[in-house]
Amino acid sequence: MSDNSSTPEATAQPAEIPVVDHSHVAEQINESINYALYAAFTETGDGSVADPAAAAAGITAALAAVPNLTVRGFYDISGFRGDADLFVWMHGPTPETVQAGYRAIVEGAKTALQPFWSNIGVHRAAEFNRGHVPAFLAGDKARNYLCVYPFVRSREWYLLPEEERRKMLRDHGYAARDYRDVLANTLASFALGDYEWLLAFESDNLIRIVDLMRELRATDARRHVIEETPFFTGPRVAGEALLQRAFQR
Repeated sequence: MSDNSSTPEATAQPAEIPVVDHSHVAEQINESINYALYAAFTETGDGSVADPAAAAAGITAALAAVPNLTVRGFYDISGFRGDADLFVWMHGPTPETVQAGYRAIVEGAKTALQPFWSNIGVHRAAEFNRGHVPAFLAGDKARNYLCVYPFVRSREWYLLPEEERRKMLRDHGYAARDYRDVLANTLASFALGDYEWLLAFESDNLIRIVDLMRELRATDARRHVIEETPFFTGPRVAGEALLQRAFQR
């Protein structure tokens, strides 16, 4: 049996937790409109082509050709779920921008990938802390691991006194104080789909996301979450490599 005690994944807390401060760009971000699309796909096993590399390159080229579209990353979610294999995160200034990116994948993959789940969110200024902005809009580079999930608040949440909600959210944020190395990205999705919020956590150490999620369970704000699935988790992988796999099956 091997000893993994010295590996990065076995180290729950980094020796030095970096301070992530977005205050210098927060208001600029809050005054702009930015959409993101998260999408999961299932490899069908029915997409074999003569040249998988060329087919994959065709999709990434089509994505690069979409004006103002940024692909944050492709992620391998196989094994984390039994019903989906590939996840992509892209963002842009309009919903049409990210829709064009989505279509580039669907049309390029043909029968190799089956759409499984997708949602669009948009950044809106945080209700009580305008300095809390998505890390991907503040210029933070993508990390090695991603965890994305939607959530819906209880009906009572929005009817609570403002000060009560403020306190619960402040306590919720305080619970994450030792996880400043984990990047948070919260987007509003009211009327854009079946959820109210979309949340993405990024970290170079997956254990940090696991421990953070456990820590956040012990807050009063959790009493007002009525839905927070499905979860999509996996490592960030070069897009062409991940797409090639779908074309080789």
